[in-house]
Amino acid sequence: MRYRLPPLSALRAFEAVARHLSFKRAAEELFVTPAAVSQQIKALESYLGGPLFRRLPRALELSGLGRAMLPKVRDGLDCLAAAVELVRVRPEGLLTVHAPPSFAQRWLVPRLSSFSALHPDVELRLASDVCNIDGLGRGPEGLLTDPQDAGSAVAVRFGVADYPGFCRYPLLAPEYVLVCSPELLARTGPLMTPAELGRQVFIHDESIPDETMRPSWAEWLRLAGVANVDASRGPRFSSAVLVLEAALGGQGVALALWPLVEADVRSGRLVMPFSAVLPSRYVYSLVVPDVLTERPLVRNFRAWLLAEAGSAAAGPAS
Repeated sequence: MRYRLPPLSALRAFEAVARHLSFKRAAEELFVTPAAVSQQIKALESYLGGPLFRRLPRALELSGLGRAMLPKVRDGLDCLAAAVELVRVRPEGLLTVHAPPSFAQRWLVPRLSSFSALHPDVELRLASDVCNIDGLGRGPEGLLTDPQDAGSAVAVRFGVADYPGFCRYPLLAPEYVLVCSPELLARTGPLMTPAELGRQVFIHDESIPDETMRPSWAEWLRLAGVANVDASRGPRFSSAVLVLEAALGGQGVALALWPLVEADVRSGRLVMPFSAVLPSRYVYSLVVPDVLTERPLVRNFRAWLLAEAGSAAAGPAS
């Protein structure tokens, strides 16, 4: 498709002037003279057939034409910058890994020392962001073209989607288990059968925005053969990290992903009174831009992460 567009330099000058509402400050940003910026704006106005700014005695403001044009120009410049950043050759020593906060804190960080031991020349940057859960904010196309990522960037996502332009490598298909603190049981008495959960406080995990994809206490109780227990009550948290902190603090019983609590259960910080498990509808996957899949740095990290996930237990019976 052929595009009839004015020079890119004129569009950049327009966006800078519109943002600063000043020819002088726009010129300083673009490293040109105010006169050069003024000429760019005049040429663009001539191309468009109307004024982009209203020149007042002591101020500058956008005209109606300028206000209508500005959002799309900004979107276009952002897209161009993202396209360039995606394929620009970057320092091979820096790898940015985006991941959900709970996965980053409780699964990935404790294992990263083994990757660093294998690849001591790699500088890792871990970015923890809830946007790595499907349905929350941007998809990987936003996270992996962040201009702050000076090197290669990959993401661990929790969800079920495929992402055009990205390769997805499944890591873990985890299960939810019921956990609580030993202090809670010391205070309320031991749990001998699931039916005794009726005297406990239920902690609810709402970190997944789609209610149909969340872990359900009602579903777990059905699997455990329990009826006539009100599972709707109890505190609700929008973060799995907060759910686990509440459970560790003895505030109630929680459904938690086994890979995130395995270390706590094995150390005795949490206990798992019952063996019933609830499969997660979401899975953890490594997501890599197509253009980065064969970079040695990304290949090495992918191989290490897949090996770690392969040796990890998705559930307590694994």
